[in-house]
Amino acid sequence: MSNLTLRVLVGIALIAVALLAVLLGGIPFWLLCVVLGILMMGEWADLHATPPAIKRLAQYALSVPLAAMMPVLGVGPGFFALGLIGAAAFFVVITKRTTGLALGVLYVGLPIMALLVLRRQEEGIVLTVWSLALVWACDIGAYAAGRLIGGPKLAPAISPNKTWAGLGGGVVLASAFAALMHYRYGLPLRLTLATPALAVLAQGGDLYESWLKRKAGVKDSGTLLPGHGGVLDRLDGLVPVAPVAALLVLLPKFYWW
Repeated sequence: MSNLTLRVLVGIALIAVALLAVLLGGIPFWLLCVVLGILMMGEWADLHATPPAIKRLAQYALSVPLAAMMPVLGVGPGFFALGLIGAAAFFVVITKRTTGLALGVLYVGLPIMALLVLRRQEEGIVLTVWSLALVWACDIGAYAAGRLIGGPKLAPAISPNKTWAGLGGGVVLASAFAALMHYRYGLPLRLTLATPALAVLAQGGDLYESWLKRKAGVKDSGTLLPGHGGVLDRLDGLVPVAPVAALLVLLPKFYWW
């Protein structure tokens, strides 16, 4: 099996699992988010050359706010959980004096909370699928346009394979998907119009993780996903997109839009 075939098959399986969890909502979706969060925290620690004992401490610290966001039995993804994420990051700083590891708590905790916020909305399935799939569409469009068109590199010092054509292809495909969601499933117009900017943000998240890997001297953040690397390698674009998407959804509810 070629690497591309393996990558495609694993990608399809990951998307299927994510969509099933979104459709089920509740405990299944929360549980998937918790598992991903703990794995992401571990990979972040590895990228920062963290000793195993300290890595486990950071994962335990993050598990507190993640557990608090459990549906029904927990407080949910609200201001209290947000405070717990900040407290977990502060705990890591004061106990281990590792600012980079504490930033990882925020880097992982905030997008996980944002996804749970999106799913708990009345139109949660549409909003969550939109936030996830715009990143997937951006990745697919960027890969296809980069391979077919090529051209000038986007950031050769960080990620030699990314091109400006790829960035454009990702934005176009993500925007087309959002337009389909708007006309078929009632995705709010403001979110549809914001999608191109979020696609650019997803590419920025991808570049940031590429910079972290280059700084750490590794090709992938992990080896858990065949053909893809680690969990961070698959969710790097979603990390900045999910919090911004949640803010765009919540702002009108607080009459700040």
